[in-house]
Amino acid sequence: MRLRFFCALFFVFSFLFSQDKYPKDTFGSPLDIPLVLAGTFGELRSNHFHAGIDIKTQQRQGLPIYAIADGTVTRIKVSHWGYGKALYVAHPNGFTSVYAHLQKFGPEIEAYIRQQQYKKQSYEIELFPDYGDLKVEKGKVIAYTGNTGGSSGPHLHFEIRSSITEKPTNPLLYGYDVRDATNPTLVGLYGYPLADDAQINQGAQKVQLNFTKQKDGSFLADKVTAIGTIGFGFNGFDRQDMAANKNGVYAVKQTVNGKVYSEYDFESFSFGETRYINTLIDYRHFGKFKQRIQKCFKDESNKLSIYKTLYLDGKINIQEGLSYQVEIEIADIEGNDIKISIPIEGKRQELKIQKQIKKTENLVIASRPNSFDLEGAKVYFPESTFYQDFYIDLKKGKDTVSIHDGTVAAHRNFTISFDLTKHPKLNRKKSFIARIDEKGNLRYSKTYKRANTFSTRTKTLGTYTIAQDTIAPTIKPKNFKPKEWLSNYRYLSLRIQDDLSGINTYRATINGDWILMEYEPKTSTITYNFDDKIADQKQCDLKVVVTDNVGNSTTFEQTFFRK
Repeated sequence: MRLRFFCALFFVFSFLFSQDKYPKDTFGSPLDIPLVLAGTFGELRSNHFHAGIDIKTQQRQGLPIYAIADGTVTRIKVSHWGYGKALYVAHPNGFTSVYAHLQKFGPEIEAYIRQQQYKKQSYEIELFPDYGDLKVEKGKVIAYTGNTGGSSGPHLHFEIRSSITEKPTNPLLYGYDVRDATNPTLVGLYGYPLADDAQINQGAQKVQLNFTKQKDGSFLADKVTAIGTIGFGFNGFDRQDMAANKNGVYAVKQTVNGKVYSEYDFESFSFGETRYINTLIDYRHFGKFKQRIQKCFKDESNKLSIYKTLYLDGKINIQEGLSYQVEIEIADIEGNDIKISIPIEGKRQELKIQKQIKKTENLVIASRPNSFDLEGAKVYFPESTFYQDFYIDLKKGKDTVSIHDGTVAAHRNFTISFDLTKHPKLNRKKSFIARIDEKGNLRYSKTYKRANTFSTRTKTLGTYTIAQDTIAPTIKPKNFKPKEWLSNYRYLSLRIQDDLSGINTYRATINGDWILMEYEPKTSTITYNFDDKIADQKQCDLKVVVTDNVGNSTTFEQTFFRK
């Protein structure tokens, strides 16, 4: 096995050094329908960049997916969340293709994964087949499109990664034909005073700039008066010709008097740096308005490697009496672009809008650990939890505490610990730490219990409380009744739900034998496929046990018959 691996690795390196960076004629299409995108590579998502392209599947599931080149399956993952059912195929030219949110795998791969699921008695599973054990051929069916995991609708999430570094690269660089003659769209334009003595339009705060569309399709901002170090940002999106989706842009370039100050694109990025997206966008604005402003300047805490050019970190030093012409160009991968011109006059004026900093009694120093006592709880922030220093708003309480709000991003997990010594009558076995969301709903946060202390690790600021769940999950059959003959049924389906802490585990057997039931959280449904041939007796005694996150359990038992 080790010899085979090193031989394969040698072949990959040899091939890489003899090929173009992005071969245009090597890969076939993963689908036999026109490629219409619901999402682009590098698109701005919550806490991460989108690592592939989302291909629309005509609102259908079950479309065949084809191997884009000869290769071997190196990884298979089945999860309730994230990518759902996902397949990873390594190709001899040094690239790995990824197919996610699948309905099911091709017959050979499906048989392999089901055998392992039954062996481990688990629907969720991750496997790394030996190199060469599961070979695929270009153009042959390897899976079918679906809607599993964190998908919000039927589509194929498709990636191309480096087999060596595992860095994802933009699939559209490999010659895929996606019709796109549509320019990106500009939604908003913003100016940022970046130094204590800087100002824009007589203000020391972020300001939204007015702009108008010119006859040639470009945009011209109203004249700006400014002084000191400033920066700009924009809110915008891109569309392809055959879809209305508001997708991410590909490239951004900012010039000042003809000199490039900042330039970045989404050719590739590293998974290890993807959370630094929170430094590329104005996170405070996002937390308040759910709009992502992309900065044309680079913060000190920004560790992203997407930049092609940086001069003075994209920040502009405006001097008294001088004029500046800033141009921001926003483009898609096909070269369709828009240009925004911002005329600036260097002029110090009376400051009418002062910089506002909400100060509290607690200052977080990002470069060191920070710990705060909240009476009934404590919160501990490790070093570098946050990107910059800020005054944190803390509200103390006996069983509910508020830890700032959603306008600040955390880069690392921090710990919240509740002291339960003042809650002697609390049913601790049935209690847990919950986050109270914006709608007032309780969200289970994984809770660690030790003596009189409950703790949780999270990256989400907000309000947390001690909640109690004493109600067991519910189990209801969806497509069958007691003692019914199910000889012609293809599958067995039940709805499982929990009212508070959420489903933790489920287990099902027929006549004492474990059966593979696929759980789809979006529909609260577990499904058993009779093709597994576990129900091979006339009388089938079904038993399903569902347990929530605090140990409440429900058992459902029912008999049905099959010929």
